[in-house]
This record gives sequence, C-alpha cells and structure tokens, in this order.
Amino acid sequence: MPALSTKNGFWTSPHGRALPCDFAKRTLLMGIVNATPDSFSDGGNFLAPEAAREQACALVAAGADVIDLGAESTRPGSARVGADEELRRLIPALRAIREALPQIPVSVDTSRPEVAEAAILAGADIINDVLAIGAFVAVPADPERYEMGQLAARLGAPVIAMHNRPAANYTDFWQEFLNDLTAGIDRILKSGVPANQLWIDPGFGFGKTPEQNLQIVARLREIAALGFPVLLGTSRKSTLGIVLGGKPPLERTGGDSACCVLGAFHGAACLRLHDIAAHRDTVTTADAISRTLFP
Repeated sequence: MPALSTKNGFWTSPHGRALPCDFAKRTLLMGIVNATPDSFSDGGNFLAPEAAREQACALVAAGADVIDLGAESTRPGSARVGADEELRRLIPALRAIREALPQIPVSVDTSRPEVAEAAILAGADIINDVLAIGAFVAVPADPERYEMGQLAARLGAPVIAMHNRPAANYTDFWQEFLNDLTAGIDRILKSGVPANQLWIDPGFGFGKTPEQNLQIVARLREIAALGFPVLLGTSRKSTLGIVLGGKPPLERTGGDSACCVLGAFHGAACLRLHDIAAHRDTVTTADAISRTLFP
C-alpha cells in the first residue's frame, strides 16, 4: 500500500490498551455496531446490549481491528435524539462489549462531548466525531473553538475527525474540501489534541453528491498526503446503491468491495465496514498487490 506518514507517532488509548499501529503495512478494519433503532441498513438489529455484544464478537472473529459503536443514527434525514437517550442506548452496549472483548479497541461514534466523555470513562478508547470538520464553515461563530478536541486532550483520547459540511453548496468542491480539511486539522490541533492522536475521515456520504463521494475515493491519496491516517467509510452507502442501479443496502457488497480495493490501494489506514467477513480477503489481497508497487 502507499507509504503512510508516521512522522507524528502513533495513537494511544487513554486506558493503556494497545491500538493497532501497523497501518503502514496493512489496511486496518473497523467493524460497525449500531445500537440504534433506525440506522439505514441494520437499524434495530443490535439495539439490545446482548445483540451489540454478539455482533462485536462476530466482527472481531472475522478480523476487525477496532469496533465502532454508535447509538444515534446519522443516516440522511434521521431525527436527532437527546444526549440522555443516546447514552441510554450506548453505555449498556459498550459495557457488554467491553466485558466480552476487554482488549479490543472501541471507538464511540458521537458528536456530543458529554456522550464521548461518558463513553471514554466507561471504557471506550477512541472518539469518532462525525461533525469535527466542515460543520464550523456553516456555523462560523467561533471557528477556533472545538469542545470535543478539548475534551479529548483532557482525557488523552484519540479523535477520528470526519468532514461534514451541512447543506454544502460548493463552488469548487475539491479545493473547498481540502481547505476544510486543512482548516479543521489546524482547529483540532489548536484545541489541544496531539498530532499523533488525530485521524481524518473524509466523510463519504455526508453533505456531498454521489459524484463528490466517488471523487473522494478516487483521490484518497491526496487526503493521505496531509500526513494523518485516513479512515474511509463507504460501507453500504446510498452512493453505491445509485452506482449499482438502485440496489438496497444489503445488496451493495460488490460496491463495497470495489471501494475496499481502491481505499487500500490509495492510502486508507483503515476501512469502516458493516461486514468484515465479506471483505477481509479482498483487503488482504489488495494490500499484497499494492506492496509490490509500494514495498
């Protein structure tokens, strides 16, 4: 795979738990567990803590390096729930997963600092913030302030910062997207997050047209060139359904596989997936091929 920058060092868990750091040699795999009633492809399947635990165990058995646990749907058109409800769903599922998988890194998928703090204190290792980059462009009242970053710095937790510019109306998408990333990275670092604790998610499927989403995958190498590990999450998303002639989420495996190959080849440090077993061999093969060009 393309050489990834490790000049900033490697991320560390606030709990001393080992986080996977060999992404320069292979593409890591993040397994998705949605403890929600309304996620777009598996809503309600893992809402009960026991079901979330079983799914996490299955994903790890299939080869997941990290479990990403969310308790609020971020699908287009979904209604936000309150922090209390998000925590009511999240913490029991997290505790169940942590009990079954004490050594597996867990990221918490949330945009609320209070939810992230409760999750870290309950045993999560990583904050996956879906509103970290781009949102402040639409709401620029205090573009230097980043409360999630201040929290992460205080707790010693890594941040996966996703690009998500609400109601985006780009004039020059790619240049404005890169500008958002560089401004967002600067803002996060200024909040106190160490460079080694920051990853970037380009936000495939968030505030972008299908064509813009596909451009992200095609030009992922330019994002990786910013010097931070990149998480790519394309799994089952609607852009793939459009490409595949309207196929529903569970029938988009071929599109997912194509994105896995291109992501691995073009510099993704980690791929976020609903189905690890379906794509593990694909990613392993893509890594082996790319290493012939980028040993």
